[in-house]
Parts: sequence; structure tokens; C-alpha cells
Amino acid sequence: MTPEAWFDIDDGEAWLGGTPVLQSLSLQLRLGESTTVLGPNGAGKSSLVKLIDRSLHPIVKPTAHLKLFGSSTANLWGLRRRLGVVTSELEQRIPAGCPAREVVQSGLFGSMSLGRDQVPSTAQRDLSDSLIKQLDLQSIAEQRFGMLSDGQKRRLLIARALVHDPEVLVLDEPSRALDLKACHQLLSTLRQLCRQGTTVVQVTHRIDTIIPEMQRVLFLSGGQIVGDGAPDEMLQDTPLSTLFDTPLRVVHANGFRQVLPA
Repeated sequence: MTPEAWFDIDDGEAWLGGTPVLQSLSLQLRLGESTTVLGPNGAGKSSLVKLIDRSLHPIVKPTAHLKLFGSSTANLWGLRRRLGVVTSELEQRIPAGCPAREVVQSGLFGSMSLGRDQVPSTAQRDLSDSLIKQLDLQSIAEQRFGMLSDGQKRRLLIARALVHDPEVLVLDEPSRALDLKACHQLLSTLRQLCRQGTTVVQVTHRIDTIIPEMQRVLFLSGGQIVGDGAPDEMLQDTPLSTLFDTPLRVVHANGFRQVLPA
């Protein structure tokens, strides 16, 4: 039986500021199939994430459709319960003075911090604390968001995205600006989530951050899908050299891949 497509778009087209960012986009992303969307800067990766979280809408035309979890109408609260999204824009919207624990709890209410009428129940506080522990963030739970390192912020936002136990977690350039230790901690977290059954979608330009648990790799370039297949098929010298328009050689270690100039 083919797994359910939680994201289904056909002949999608989207524009930002008078510029086409996605064109003739036909794609299905399926539950239980963790996927990496790989492409150079300017390929349209962040625009694809915006389509997923409904902050960008495709042009309406007779030949096109967009469905999330089988529905063409977006119920944002219902969507939030099934889909977690972590982006750099979200990181910038969190108030610098918000305590880390409150950042996680705010995800329960869909806010950036807790308002006066947003009081977590005992069960909700226990849930947020368990996620903080799961992502090894206990030591910074009382610190202000603006005082955290980039890696701590990223893992904290993943904890926030997980408060509704979503079926799918989408991360836009999750390793951006992270040093080696922080990046390795993040990758360990993503591997753990995949093993626990969360469908992870990683949108990135970095081959070295593609975890072994990924089952599918999509190539995105010029706002279009230009490649789709299993990691062993896609993450090879020739396909990657074509995607990034530069000669590359792939080396393997411990299930990960690194690229060197060819």
C-alpha cells in the first residue's frame, strides 16, 4: 500500500514580489518517508517551505491543485497539530527576552511567547519539560532566548515544533550558522526523531548534513524539481555536479557524505 501523501501539489506556480519562485511544481511528499530537498541558494527551497506552512499561496489556475493531508482547504490550527515547521524567520520572531521554557510552551498556543491568558496546564508544562529534556536543553531552560547560541535556539525551536506531536517536521536550512558541535548535536536529534517515527523533511544546500535515515532526495533548481530518487542514486558525483554547476566528488563515512572539489 502506497503511504498517504501529506503534501500534494500539481502544476504549482508561486510568485514573490513580482518574481516567479516556483514553476510547474508537481510533487508528493508521503508520510513515513523522510525526505531531503537539496538545491543551491536561490533554488526556491524556502519558497517551498512557505507553501507548506501556508505563508505563500500558489497562483490559482484550472490545471493546478495543492492539498495538505488530503485537504485543499487550510485549517491552520488543525494543520499545526499535524505539521511542525522550523525556519529562520520563526527564530527572528521569538522575543529575545522570552525564557527558553516559555518558547517551547508558546507552541501549544501558536504564539511567539505566552500571553496573559495563555497559562499552560500541569500536563502541558510536563510535556514541554519532557521535550526540553529529550533535546538535552535542561541547562538553558531558564535562560532568555536572545542569550542562547544558534545551535541551542535551533534545538529549542524543534522542541517547540514537537509540542503537538506532529506527524511531520519540516526544517528549512536547520544547520545554518552552526559550528561543528552544534551541527552534530542537531543531526543526532534529527536521527532520533526519524527512528521514533516522525517524518522529517530537511530543506538544505549542504550534502554533509543529510542524515543516513533519509529515504528520498529531491533536487530543486530554478523553482522546479529536477531530480527525485533514493539517496544512493542521487548523492553521486555526476548528479550533484550538475545540480550545483561545479565539479564535485562524493566521499562516504559512517553513513554520511561529504563533497570535495573534483
